[in-house]
This record gives sequence, structure tokens and C-alpha cells, in this order.
Amino acid sequence: MVRRAVSRALGRFALPLLAGAAVVAPLALQAQTSDRTRVIVVFKHAADASDRTAIERLDGRIKLEISQVNAIAVDVPRSAVAKIRANKRVSFVEDDVMQHAMEVSSPDSTLAQEVPYGITMVQADQVPDTPAFRKKICIIDSGYETAHEDLDGNNVTGENLTTSGEWFTDELHHGTHVGGTVSAVNNSLGVIGVMPNERVKIRIEKVFDASGQAPSSLIAAAMTKCGQHGANVISMSLGGGRSQMQQNVVTQLAAQNIMMFAAAGNAGNSSISYPAGFAEVISVAAVDSTKAWATFSQFNADVEVAAPGVAVKSTVPMGTGSDAKLKVGQTTFQVIGMEDSPVITRQGPLADFGLGDTVIPGGMTGKVCLIQRGDITFAEKVQNCEASGGVGAAIYNNVPGPLNGTLAGAVTHIPSVGADGNDGASLLAKIGKATTVGVSTSNYALFDGTSMATPHASAVATLVWSYFPECTAAQMRTSIDNGVEDLGDPGRDVKFGFGLVQAKKTYARIKTAGCGH
Repeated sequence: MVRRAVSRALGRFALPLLAGAAVVAPLALQAQTSDRTRVIVVFKHAADASDRTAIERLDGRIKLEISQVNAIAVDVPRSAVAKIRANKRVSFVEDDVMQHAMEVSSPDSTLAQEVPYGITMVQADQVPDTPAFRKKICIIDSGYETAHEDLDGNNVTGENLTTSGEWFTDELHHGTHVGGTVSAVNNSLGVIGVMPNERVKIRIEKVFDASGQAPSSLIAAAMTKCGQHGANVISMSLGGGRSQMQQNVVTQLAAQNIMMFAAAGNAGNSSISYPAGFAEVISVAAVDSTKAWATFSQFNADVEVAAPGVAVKSTVPMGTGSDAKLKVGQTTFQVIGMEDSPVITRQGPLADFGLGDTVIPGGMTGKVCLIQRGDITFAEKVQNCEASGGVGAAIYNNVPGPLNGTLAGAVTHIPSVGADGNDGASLLAKIGKATTVGVSTSNYALFDGTSMATPHASAVATLVWSYFPECTAAQMRTSIDNGVEDLGDPGRDVKFGFGLVQAKKTYARIKTAGCGH
């Protein structure tokens, strides 16, 4: 589940949906109407032609079959559900619940290659990916832009289960961001991933279109396809309601020696999201760059590990991200572009605009407004600056840490950025200095969410496992859990699980004590 730092796409955590050949409507529009519904029918034995005919006679439209668990996803009149449930060949019928991508975004990037903080935090930079070719990771998401400057050259195959684009395109931007954390290439551009040297084998199962959601049956189908294509690890930055049929699928995959990771969720409460909530799946929570728990990250007894998930920089489809800049005098500050800020750069002296809660006619003419967070919305602050004659706005956080803000669709005509609360005093000390503030297009972006934490964890597992292919998935899971950096309360807790995933520590533990100890 991705929470975009600025574009707030929690609702983008996609739910999988399989579209029939003739279906052209977006996935989100296909789920239910007032008189019809989409359900999963699980038979006691393999479904045959007579079962399909029985469904069709009830005006049912078969959308998807998952033969591994004797399941068929169907669109039927609501009045027909009871009749299907009464069929003696049917084991159970359930709603085909929606699941979604878990991310909220905040664009930002630089041209020179950098190592995102998450890569060092999980120690991926301390474990070379030389043997990564021994393992395959399968990413179930919204696609993976293979033409990206920082992903081109990776060993990747895929399949599109939607009616949107191709598996190697990404209309949601979510899957490409996840993929970059796994495998952005060490090539002097952008960022690097956990395994940056084009050695790991990657499989893409595209289940989300631009709506960011799809039914659980489609996600379950993608899981089975990951297994069929030889995946050792399945990474799912998504979640939603519970499906018993999906539970049957993950049980089968676990028995096939496959590790599964999923986002814990971005609701910031103790609710359980699935598939993360299944016992066979490792639920991943999010922390920030200081290893503090991310307040959006769901907390419950199913959380197993934590990984970086706040202001994570990674790849997005070419030209769809943004780069933010704030230079005051000779000092450049790290900032994040406000979501919905115009793509523009402006210059002027820095001026203190307080909380930005009052228009001062002509008071900010030609100046860059320095504004403290608080009291009113970011959009109102920027609009008040503009109405006062300001040419740009820099809003600094009222607590330590980066400010990932959104204008929530408000129309403004000046660039606006968010600054770290730790830089507030330094910025105030530079009032009157010549300032450049701007937002420009980029191929990278900062996203927040358990969707961002999940690929850190799943990629570390893939990396370390490639050194010890003799270990079973269950043993690797134990080693990952035992190799963490404990955070929060001693031992396992509801916010961090066992703790922060660590590549070097887990590698050393297996090297010394063996698999699963």
C-alpha cells in the first residue's frame, strides 16, 4: 500500500480485477451495480462445463477462473446468489472484495544519482547482489515501466491482467515506484534499488489500472501466476477486505516454498488489511528516516516487520514526477514540491509571511513567502501569499521532519514547496536573501506508505535468500524476523512487529547459525 507523500493516494492502493476481452470500462466501474454483484464461487471439486452452464443460466457472466482452488469469479444478478449458494456442488460463495494500492505521493527528485535513505537503513548497500540471479521476485501491482532510464536493462518479464496499457506501462505510477525500490539500476542516474546491478529476476503481474483498485479474485489469480512463473518471493503493496478464496491461494503458495509480503495498510488504526493479515503472509509496517513509526501505518498483532515507508524516493513513469528546489543565498535546502503546485521557477527576496493566514495587499510583492505550517490549509496559505503579491511560497513544518503537502486541487499560479521543520530557524535567519523556489518535472518522486515499505522488505528477503538457496521459505522467514533491528517495545509489538528489516545482520546470522536460527 502506497501512501504518496504529497498526492495522497491512499485510495490508490489497488485492488485487482480481471477484465473480460470485451470490457473497456475502468476496473473500479466494473465491480457492482444496483441489481448485479460480483462474487467468487468456490466449488467442492474442479468446476466443469455443467457448473459454468448453471451459472450462465442464472444470467451470470464468468470473469475469471482460478482452477488451483476450484474458484470462479462471476458477475450475477443479486437475486441469483442464493441459488448459487444452494447448489450442492458449491463449497461457498463470497463477495469479490476490492483491494487497493497503498500509497500517498509527494514528488521530488534530483538529476544526480543518490542512494535513498531506505537502502542504507535496511543495509542493502552492505550486501552485494552478485548472486541475486538465483532468485525471482514477483511484483503484483500496476505495471513496471521498462523504458525508464533507471529500470532499463533489468531481467524482467510480465503479464497484464487489466485492459489498461501493457504490463510494461504504468498508468497509476505505483508499480514503477515499487519496482525502483527493488531494482533501480546503479547507472549514475536517479536512485538505486536494493538489488541495483541487473542480476535479480523480476516478474510483473499487472492488476491495477489508473483507478488503483481491483477485486480480490484478480489479485489471487496474479498470485497463482507468480507461482507458475517460478517466483520465490511475492511482493504485494496492496490490501483491502478479506477473501477466503484468497486465503486458500496463499496457503497453497506457502506450501510451494514461496515467501509472500504485503502492505500492512495506511489507515493509521488497528484494523487488519488482507492479504497482509493472512498467517502465511508477512505484514510490513512503515517507519520514517529516523526509524520512528509512521502515523499512517496500521498497527495490529499481524504486523511482522517494519521498513522505510515515508518520503521514499524512487522511479515513476518518465516525466510524471517532479523536482522541487529552494535556494536561499548560497544555501540549498531539501524540500518537497506541494502536490498541485504549478511547474514553474521564480526568484525574489525571502520574506517572513508568518502563518500565512492573512492577506497583506502588496505586502509580499515580488517576494518569496516563508510560511510556518499551522491553523489553515496549505492551499489557503499559498493563495494568501499570491494575493499579497508573492511570487513563490515555502512552507516549513511546525515539527521536526519533512513537510509533504498538497494543495488539494486548489488553483494557484506560483510555485510552492514544503521544507523540513528542522530548517525553520535557518530559513528565518535568511530573511531578505535572494531566493530561488521552483517545481519542475522529473522521472522520480517521493511516496509515503506501507506500499513503499513492502518492496524494501521483500527485496531484502530476495537478496539474502540468494546467498543461501538451500534455506526454505519458512526458514528464511524466521531468519528475517530474527535478524531485525528491534524498535519500539522490546520484542514483537503491534507497530513494528519484530523490528526493522536488516540485510547484513540477517546474512551474518544465517552464515553463522544456519537457516532458520
